[in-house]
This record gives sequence, structure tokens and C-alpha cells, in this order.
Amino acid sequence: MRPHAIASLLSAALSLLSGAPADALSIEANRMAEVSFTSAKDYADPFNHVTLDAVFTTPDGRLLRMPAFWAGAGSWRVRYASPVVGRHTYRTECSDTANAALHGVSGEIEVRPYGGDNPLFRHGPARIADDRRHLAHADGTPFFWLGDTWWMGLVKRLQWPEDFRALAADRRDKGFTVVQFVAGLYPDMPAFDERGLGDGGLPWESLYARIRPEYFDAADRRVEHLLEQGLMPCVLGSWGYHLPWLGVEKMKQHWRYLIARWGAWPVVWCAAGEQAMPWYSSGNMPAETEQLRREWTEVIRFIRGTDPFHRLVTTHPRRNARDELLDPALVDFEMQQTGHSRPADQHAAAALEAWNRPPWAPVISGESRYEGLDVPTSWPKPGEVRGGPINYLSLRATEARQAFWAHLLNSGCAGHTYGANGVWQVNLPGKRFGNSPGGHDWGGTPWRDAMNLPGSSQVGRAKEFLLTLPWHRLAPAPNLFAGATSAAASPDGRCALAYSMDGTPITADAAKLAQPLTARWFDPTSGELKDARVAATFNPPGKNEAGGSDWVLVLEADP
Repeated sequence: MRPHAIASLLSAALSLLSGAPADALSIEANRMAEVSFTSAKDYADPFNHVTLDAVFTTPDGRLLRMPAFWAGAGSWRVRYASPVVGRHTYRTECSDTANAALHGVSGEIEVRPYGGDNPLFRHGPARIADDRRHLAHADGTPFFWLGDTWWMGLVKRLQWPEDFRALAADRRDKGFTVVQFVAGLYPDMPAFDERGLGDGGLPWESLYARIRPEYFDAADRRVEHLLEQGLMPCVLGSWGYHLPWLGVEKMKQHWRYLIARWGAWPVVWCAAGEQAMPWYSSGNMPAETEQLRREWTEVIRFIRGTDPFHRLVTTHPRRNARDELLDPALVDFEMQQTGHSRPADQHAAAALEAWNRPPWAPVISGESRYEGLDVPTSWPKPGEVRGGPINYLSLRATEARQAFWAHLLNSGCAGHTYGANGVWQVNLPGKRFGNSPGGHDWGGTPWRDAMNLPGSSQVGRAKEFLLTLPWHRLAPAPNLFAGATSAAASPDGRCALAYSMDGTPITADAAKLAQPLTARWFDPTSGELKDARVAATFNPPGKNEAGGSDWVLVLEADP
């Protein structure tokens, strides 16, 4: 943990532990402050029978209603953060108005300027940029989404602290900015499966009787550590098929708890994974799909109405996030699952289709071709029992890299999420995750080996290079180049990129570009640049460092 973070947290903790009044609490801008309350009454079932909110008044007079979370026994906590420097006051409102220890309690929090260098606190949480095509921090600083997939990153197989910190440090050093994980209700397993155990057990008691604070106490350490490394959490509340098991009201409770626990941190909410996909062995896919679309729409409305900070909301889809809902406007940006078996040109086509779809929204591939994934070469039909062995194709860095560049350029370079099989399900040496309920074993690479697969370094180098360009002003340019798998350019024609997936020559429409130009080839495997002769047609320079044939043409107008 960085020194400035320790100082901020100690300031908050000492105010509470010393018995000092709540109005002594002080915190840096955009960092989390926590206030605890202890009930004067005993409840047989406090989680289900008591709700507590704190209504905050900001220095500029805005009111924010923040839900508190049950912390076990008779304890409740409320967490708060703000970019606005000054005195913030609050007053609690409890469903049991006769409980004077919880209802009508007043206090204040002093927010002082942030003094560190963590971009998530220095510039604030992510929002939609003014052009509605990219992402930015709260203060307008462009935010490049380079995500990594840790669906089961809260399970105890990824041991805390050594394993989790090692993976976070690796991704931080490679330039990742986002980690996608599921808050306990996981994919590829039934409810209450022991493979979903966290450091504090499971997130819910059996039959979903009540939430288990112990699970989330342990998860807090992991989520906070990601933030301290500058990695923004993209929190998936559950996998989509869990909703019918909990029911809508229990899922709303689950989400209220997540908002109360983590909403004061700079996070992004992703309602569910494969949101409208029923359980793998569903016998009535069409009807259950529509039920999931209808009920998740209700849950996302609840999320948006409950979170006072209005963190970005999206969902992880079967294909397109906006197709998973009855009201597409409920998501702030388009997350896509562009598939593991689909070739790169189809990833490019999906990105361009989403870019052109009104209303305008940033487009991010939240799941594409996982490096090291063993993909079945043919899929059984729903309900079909497959006999005999299944043949698999193992995806390499080449496929992950091709999906990255093909989708990224045709989505205006807002960002992309990488995935490595072995990491997302946390395989251990000699103990692989095993078959999903759909019958597939996606591969047995241990997570530490998967962490070091070359594709993660390649996409990290790509992001670092893109940050040297006006990437946040780029838009798809499908008609600017012939022969390119995908392309993007700035509106003034002063910067353009084109991706040659297989060494195909690229021809530019020079009339649409500012002149004179400097041309270079970017090696998407090594990150190296090679000068190119300015011409009508650009021929890729042979094999790249990893032996592939893909290159990125970079054209920039001379100063």
C-alpha cells in the first residue's frame, strides 16, 4: 500500500477507534471514509428486517442518499467519498425509527485535497467522455480501458495476500487499468459450489437466507488492493443465471449490499455476466431468456436508482449489452462479448456495428479470445447429449492479439478486455478448475503460468503506444484504407491507424489525410516501430518479432 493511502486510512480509522465524534473524520478527495453504527436493539434477522441510509449534504448543497450495509451482529457501516473539498454533513434514516442508535444520527466528514499520484483518486472515477464515444475520469482526463479478466478473483484458490498481490502487480506493471471480477455468484458452477469459496466462505447462507458479511470483509481487502495499484474494479454482481435462484428481490438486496460496500470507491458496475443466458441445461431457453431480460431490466433500474454516486453501469452480454435489456438506455456503454471461436474480422464487424448503433455510446469488448483457452471445435445444440471425445483448439497470443486490434480500431479505441485461461478460473498446479456444467473443460494451465503468457505483455505495449497518440479522438475509418482488417482516424485526418492481420498490403485514401505524412509500422508483438516509405500502398515488413504477419500502420501528419 502506498504511504499516502496509509495516511488517509489511518486518519479515518483513528477517529473512529479513539471514540472521537464523527464530525472529526477527515479524508482525502475521492477516497473512502467509513462510519460505524451499533444498534441499541437486538434483531432476530437484522439483514432482512432493518435498512439504514445516510443522507449526505455536500458543501454545494446536493443531497446524496447512501445505503449502509449490515456488518454482522448489531453493526452497520456507511461509506462515503466525494471529489468536493469541504465539510460534508449527514443524517441517518433507519427503517426502525425507534432505534435511536441508528435513526436520526448526525455527523460530518471533512474532505481535503488529494495529495497522491493514483489516477483513480487524482482524476476521479470513470465517466462517459463528452464525445459519448470514449471514457474519461471525472475531471475530464481521458481514461483508456485495458481490462483483464479475473472472474473468480475473489476465491481463496488465489491466495491472499501473496497470490493476489503478485497478479495485481503484474497487471499494473504491464499497463492494465481495469480488472473484471464477479462478486461471489460465479459462472461455470451451480450455486454454493465449493469452488466459489472466498477467504470468508460463501457470500450467501444456504437458501439465500441472508448475506454473509464475513465473505465481503475478506473481499474488501482484495478490492481495496486493486484500487491502490491503480486498477479500477469492474464489478459483476453475479452471473446472469443466478437471478431466478435468488429471485428479483433477493438480487436487489445483493446489489444494494454491493453498492453500500464498494460504491464509495471508483468502480464500474456490470450487472451480470452473460446476463440473459439461462442455466446451461435449461429445457426452455427462449422463455427463460426473456424472463432474464425482463427481470434484469428491473434489477438494473434498481441499481441506477440506489447508487447516489452514479457509477457507470453496463452488463456483460451474450453478444451486445443493449440487447440484454428491455430498455437499452439503462446501460451507459456497450459491452460486447465478441466470442472465442469467431475470427478477427468478425470481431471488427461487431465493433463497427455497435459504433454505428444509436444512441452513441463507448464500445468495449468485455470478452473476446482468451489466450490459452481450449475451445471446442463444434458445439452441441441446447439439450443435446454429446457422446465421445470433444476436439479442442487452443487459442494462442496470436488470436488474442488479433481480436484486440481488430475490435479496438473499429470501436474508436475506447478500450478492450484481455483474458487468459487459467487466470479467470484460477487453475492451480495439479488442480484444474474442471468441467463447466456445459460439459467443457476450458484448459488446465495454472494461473501463474497463464499470467505470463505473451499476449498480456503485447496488449500492454499496445496501450502504452496508443497513449502517445490522440487515441481519445479516434473514430472508426472503414473507408479510409483498402486491405485493412480494421482502421481508425482522427476527424482532422492528422492521425490514422490501420491493422493488417495477415500481411495484406494496405492502400490509403490520401485525399482524406492531412499532408505531409510520416508513416511507421508498429510491431504488435514487440512494441517496436519501423519507418515506412510514404506511398499509396503500404507493404507490411514481413514477419514480426513473434513470427506473425500482423502489423499496425501508423500515419501522422508532420508538425
